[in-house]
Amino acid sequence: MPAPVNIHVYSDVLVVLGTAGVVIPLVRRFGLNPVLGYLGAGAILGPLGLGSFIQSFPFLYWFTVVDAKNVSGIADLGIVFLLFLIGMELSYERLKAMRRLIFGLGGSQIVLSAAAIGGIAALAGSTPPVSLILGVCLALSSTAIVIELLSRQGRLNTSAGRASFATLLAQDLAVAPLLLFISIFGAGEAGSVVATLALALTNAAIALGVIVIAGRVVMRPLFRLVASAGMSELFIATTLFVIVATGVAAAVAGVSMALGAFVAGLLLAETEFRKAIETAIDPFKGLLLGLFFFTVGMNIDFRELAREPFWLVGGALGLIAVKSVILIGLARLFRLSWPASLEVGLLLGPGGEFAFVGIGMATTLGLIDANVSSFTVALTSLTMLLTPALSHLARRLAPMVREDKPLDPELAAAPSGGTGHAIVIGYGRVGQVVCSMLDRHKLQFIAIDNDATAVPEQRRQGRTVYYGDATNPEFLKSCGLMEAAAVIVTIQEADGIDEIVAQVRALRADMPVVSRARDAEHARHLYQIGVTDAVPETVEASLLLSEAALIGLGVAMGLVVASIHERREEFRHELQQAAGGIRPAPVAQRGDRTA
Repeated sequence: MPAPVNIHVYSDVLVVLGTAGVVIPLVRRFGLNPVLGYLGAGAILGPLGLGSFIQSFPFLYWFTVVDAKNVSGIADLGIVFLLFLIGMELSYERLKAMRRLIFGLGGSQIVLSAAAIGGIAALAGSTPPVSLILGVCLALSSTAIVIELLSRQGRLNTSAGRASFATLLAQDLAVAPLLLFISIFGAGEAGSVVATLALALTNAAIALGVIVIAGRVVMRPLFRLVASAGMSELFIATTLFVIVATGVAAAVAGVSMALGAFVAGLLLAETEFRKAIETAIDPFKGLLLGLFFFTVGMNIDFRELAREPFWLVGGALGLIAVKSVILIGLARLFRLSWPASLEVGLLLGPGGEFAFVGIGMATTLGLIDANVSSFTVALTSLTMLLTPALSHLARRLAPMVREDKPLDPELAAAPSGGTGHAIVIGYGRVGQVVCSMLDRHKLQFIAIDNDATAVPEQRRQGRTVYYGDATNPEFLKSCGLMEAAAVIVTIQEADGIDEIVAQVRALRADMPVVSRARDAEHARHLYQIGVTDAVPETVEASLLLSEAALIGLGVAMGLVVASIHERREEFRHELQQAAGGIRPAPVAQRGDRTA
């Protein structure tokens, strides 16, 4: 006789998995953030949403989560994975490179926002520990939503994107002490708070110290052994084992599982297996984090809005206003422009996912009243739902607060044109190398770039580079395009390369155009649109690697150089043919010109 099946558990799990498989693809199709999709789905399909109507409409049993405890275990793994991934991101080198913004801007934001929000909570009657917990929890912003939003908009490398990322890293660093603080106060029974705090901190320090020492001794040899087996499934299993094992070890020692996983992430971030580990857990990451946000959504009670609409909406707007004002002021103090400061403030003004973690833990430990917890979760969720709209508002307001800075006189320098010269478009690292080689062979050239910060600095160092837009045909003419010998495109942006090639071909159909390409597929595309010679980065890297390997194996350098040159020409011929026909590649002309 088959063992009985717990239908209640399986039906709830099916609802969650069905949400991931059906609802979220629909959310993505309409361009919405998946985190918001999970939160909304959890609120609607959870026990406080449609699940509360099961008695009246029994068929809803199969479409809602009846008992949140049935999926809470899986959701806890989502928190563990989230902290582990944050630990993997916070490598020492990244912290060192961004320390000014992380510890300056980000650290100041956490302290000031927590003090302001905690002060308001204290005035409302909360005890000092609860006020501090609420202040820190609500001072944090949503890493998942903001980073996904900036990445989708291609704005991570803007000044606002970098400042937002640094502040979020500082907030992520604050999560581990926050969870430790909540655990300490939740475990205190009686006696001196100071004594309890000291004892708990000592236990936590010992536990984390043991994890760090054991991790440094065991983790790297373990992953080397597993990697040598060459079995991807074994590598994935080992990665999952390390994440869960460190979490369990921390929990046994009286520290949260998430904090243990965070430490494991920090340790593995410094190893050579970092990228392989990120690849191994990628299939699980999205699902487990989605389950976490779904279960968070199940705690959102829409009835809070009906019970206290004024306080809920007013609290959400007040939270955004307080954090935004603090962030804008700090961003200006750290010399960000008004548009960038405004965007940082509005992006990070809403609450974040770690408020759910901290407040949920504090509620479970009896530190926060259930009504306060429900209200705070609803308030945080409402502000998170407003994040995309606030991002759009910031970009709409940016032109109104843009500063009119005096134009650097170096930007006004105009190219002098010339005859028989090369035009190098893009003066980044690749463009500078190209220009240095042209200069070494005594060839005339003009370099152009649209980076208003880098160009003046390069010109003051004596470089022949001018500021301008290479997609503007009039500017190209002013650079002497009609009399130039060649155009060399070194920028990375595929769309920008296409536009430049189109403008050059419209003005000079016979102009030799040499362009950088990401890979072979991109090179084929460039040949199709009229580039004379495309240089794929991946192909060149493989050729250089082959050259170094052959010379290292003892093959004569002359033979190696000849074979590499021959293979390069074969690649070029194959790519041109794949593009629909061989285009004139003036190799001989280039050789004559160089000679």
